[in-house]
Amino acid sequence: MGKIDIAYYTKDTLLISKNLPSIAFYIIIKGSVTEYIDDEIHNVYSSGDSFDADALIYEKTEGKFLVEEDLICYEIKKEDFLDLMQDKRVQGYFLQDFVSRHQNLKYHDTQSELTPFLMARVRDIYLHEACMVNEDSSILDSLKMQSKLKAKVIIVKKDDNYEIVTDTDLKEKVLLSGLDVNENISKISTSGIISIDVNDFLFNALLIMTHNEIKRLVVTDEDKIIGVLEQLDLLSYFANHSHLIAVQIDKAQSVEDLKDIQEDLNNVIRILKTKGVKTRYITKLVSSLNIKIYKKLFSMVMPEELKDECCLVVLGSEGRGEQIIKTDQDNALIIKDGLDVELFKEPMLKLNSYLLDLGFPVCPGNVMVSNEFWRRDVSGYKTLIKTLANSMDESKLQTLSIILDAKAAAGNEALLEDVMNYLHTNFHSRDDVLAHMAKAVLSFETPLSLFSSFVTEKTHNNKLDIKKGGIFALVHGIRTLSLQYEVSVTNTVERIKELNNKGVIDKNFATELIESFDTLIAIRLDAQSNDRDENYVNPVNLEKNQRDLLKDSFKIVNKFKKFTSFHFHLNMVV
Repeated sequence: MGKIDIAYYTKDTLLISKNLPSIAFYIIIKGSVTEYIDDEIHNVYSSGDSFDADALIYEKTEGKFLVEEDLICYEIKKEDFLDLMQDKRVQGYFLQDFVSRHQNLKYHDTQSELTPFLMARVRDIYLHEACMVNEDSSILDSLKMQSKLKAKVIIVKKDDNYEIVTDTDLKEKVLLSGLDVNENISKISTSGIISIDVNDFLFNALLIMTHNEIKRLVVTDEDKIIGVLEQLDLLSYFANHSHLIAVQIDKAQSVEDLKDIQEDLNNVIRILKTKGVKTRYITKLVSSLNIKIYKKLFSMVMPEELKDECCLVVLGSEGRGEQIIKTDQDNALIIKDGLDVELFKEPMLKLNSYLLDLGFPVCPGNVMVSNEFWRRDVSGYKTLIKTLANSMDESKLQTLSIILDAKAAAGNEALLEDVMNYLHTNFHSRDDVLAHMAKAVLSFETPLSLFSSFVTEKTHNNKLDIKKGGIFALVHGIRTLSLQYEVSVTNTVERIKELNNKGVIDKNFATELIESFDTLIAIRLDAQSNDRDENYVNPVNLEKNQRDLLKDSFKIVNKFKKFTSFHFHLNMVV
């Protein structure tokens, strides 16, 4: 490649137009350039921005590029730029669609830190041979085969399905119960094998193990069992100690024991982040561990006879599985009908105080189990939902939005299922209420100007609010669409996938939304990790690639706002 020159152009210099072919690729050091199309401003380029690859690649342009402020810039001459375009990675950046370009930028942004961790799949790790027996095999013969293969579990083929026998089954159903070892193995096998495909990511295996509190996964290839993935092997591969945290939570006997875990959890977040793992996967793992903390606290405060008479639920970002840095508490309690709600007051006040001790801040809106509004029986929640379903009031619809993200954390999950089924039934064909609910998507301006520059707030040291400016619109809009189309999952990315499956959002748009959402929460996490200024980000402190990613993401947010406005006819909502 040839050299890169530094050039200077005075204000009002015309660089490119329909009649003035481009001679170089420009990267601005200082000053600004305005792009006009049909005499209307289309874009404004400033320090760190570059233009115009298309004019060089296609040897034509519809725009006019005029120096707005005296310009100092790097120049890559046309011939050198076209030589550079022979590199496939450069082609990928300039020629591919939004999703491809977005993913290329992310790759470039993290490539110095990428390790095999990011791309590792189940097929890349050692798998133990599966001990497979037929249902009519005896317990004794099955144990002999297990010993010969040195397997940890026995897999029993029963009709067209598979069941499993663990050490616990052998101890409780054979040794302690005195069952004859000549009996069929199927008498002690358990249904509900949890499996993973050999081509799935190892990180997903870690998530499944953590969520289901299991030590191994059956591995399949096109529905055929090919081996067993053991937790110890997986953890030795990752070496991030997340399982050790789960074990610590299980063994904790007091709130003090749980306090010691927080720093370990922060270390796991940092390790996963530096290894290039997508933020949405990190949030799933952290969410699984936080749910375990909720379960442990629930077991500490709730009398044994009441544990199955209620359901503790998490709401907000915790309910969606999208929280990393601990933000406001959002939780509620659903109580079985016919019980005295007051019985649950003291346990829930104690739970709330324990959460505060562990660093879960008080919710400014008081959406917590310590508030009697969020402690009611099933009938009470149904009455509340019925009221909300007939309301156009903004605050009441906000309450509805909170309930939509509910996820069971401990207790009797069937109580939450009952409430959510009632909610979806009551919102069938309620397009009028849904439109008023969707209107909140337009509550905050996207912090991106018409000319693709960031709009910051002077009152917050020239930072922008990434939650109000981008994350909220995606989360709330997708949540409202999910209510309309009876999507039951709570995670935003999973909701997008379900809406795509139902034909509400096409595949390309769904991918754009997922990539944009992932970028926004990743940049938000960086900001929170660095200065704890909640949701505010200073674009000046971002790397060039991150600024490009953020701009692209905000453009997709605006595209989604237009989609939502059209879908719900928000121009008719007053």
